[in-house]
Amino acid sequence: MTSALGAAGEVAIASLIERAPLASSLAQSFAAQGFRLALVGGPVRDALMGRLGNDLDFTTNAKPEETKRILKKWADNIWETGIEYGTVAGKRGDTTVEVTTYRSESYDPQSRKPEVIYGDNILGDLSRRDFTVNAMALELTSKIPEFIDPYNGLTDLAQKIIRTPTTAENSFSDDPLRMMRAARFASQLGFEIAPDVLQAMKDMAGRISIISAERVRDEFIKILMSTRPRIGITLLVETGLAEIVLPEIPKLRLEIDEHHHHKDVYEHSITVLEQAITLEDRLGGPNLIIRLAALLHDIGKPKTRSLIAGGGVSFHHHEIVGARLAKSRLKALRFDGETIDDVETLVALHLRFHGYGDGEWTDSAVRRYVRDAADLLIHLHVLTRADCTTRNLKKAERLAKVYDSLEARIDKLMEEEELSKIRPDLDGAQVMELLQIKPSAAVGKALDFLLELRLENGPLGQARATEELLTWWSKENSSPK
Repeated sequence: MTSALGAAGEVAIASLIERAPLASSLAQSFAAQGFRLALVGGPVRDALMGRLGNDLDFTTNAKPEETKRILKKWADNIWETGIEYGTVAGKRGDTTVEVTTYRSESYDPQSRKPEVIYGDNILGDLSRRDFTVNAMALELTSKIPEFIDPYNGLTDLAQKIIRTPTTAENSFSDDPLRMMRAARFASQLGFEIAPDVLQAMKDMAGRISIISAERVRDEFIKILMSTRPRIGITLLVETGLAEIVLPEIPKLRLEIDEHHHHKDVYEHSITVLEQAITLEDRLGGPNLIIRLAALLHDIGKPKTRSLIAGGGVSFHHHEIVGARLAKSRLKALRFDGETIDDVETLVALHLRFHGYGDGEWTDSAVRRYVRDAADLLIHLHVLTRADCTTRNLKKAERLAKVYDSLEARIDKLMEEEELSKIRPDLDGAQVMELLQIKPSAAVGKALDFLLELRLENGPLGQARATEELLTWWSKENSSPK
């Protein structure tokens, strides 16, 4: 049905047309071939919110091959990676479009892939959408564009409510990933989830286990990179979804008794994430690595928690255990190797600063700090500063000043010694020539020795490095084996 919204409907249509000028051009191409085309889903919602981007989604009664023929003439280039699901994409100028044939799809209870059935009208297509705010369309091939809103999505948009077009149970049974999408939209839009939808998420959380790790990962990233990740993460935890897709996070809710006090680790971790986000300008803007590291930095605490006689709690080596757990979880979620390595490194290093005290570190210790952080040094600066969540203002100020002094020392040494390029004073070829040896493990051992000297003493120069190397080599070869 076409929503009878009067003036509001007219404003909505005018806004959509104004914000998607290429939509009319594409619609004419489809209409010329006798097909219908409607802007649909997220772009309609975003246009109504005044935040439409350059990615537009459409639905049509044209079959995928027919869509492909039309897009080939209209777009600068096209791709058909989603054609088996009825979707063909194209790009014209700065605008990317995805055109999908009317469809309905559902999951077999044991299947990870949807069965796609093409439909013959837009109302059937809208009924299979995830949420009412994404089940609105602007039919563009009619003489006068029609705003179609069969499930009162505009009302829910105005009230900032996430609701499903059909029953939440049916919707989540068809595609369990929609439960995570509900948490994601709550994070991205600041909307509330309708009570019946929230209850269905709790009742059906176990169904998320049939969804592939890659799809779960992508939704989790969208939650984490949203403007309000706390909302989405809290929803994942409270509904039980996190128990399945990210169990280390709910485990942070450690019991606290009157005798053994410690910081609320779960709340601390979310706060560290939020504080890291406020410092992301140092990293050039929103940064997945720092957000993952901030959220996961203390996940080793549940496994290392130890009660201290007389009160108190310790978490010895939780950074090492946490680094291992972070690596394992990110692998399970199919993150790429570089991301996994970076997060593992940051989690492992996040406590290192606390050995700095009031600035007692030697230059050697500062060099090692920089060497171990390598390209992640600024990330480590951000994580370490974000990790201070004390309510004691004097303590917070003292920690900030101490870290200021560490950064100043790093900057000074950087300027004097190019710390970011710490290398032995001699290279492999020079080592082999001086020691008269061929490529072997001994060369690597010699370079390690020279690197340790460099870290301990700063730049030595080739003359002293040569002298130290020859002395070391003499001792190595005179020692009894």
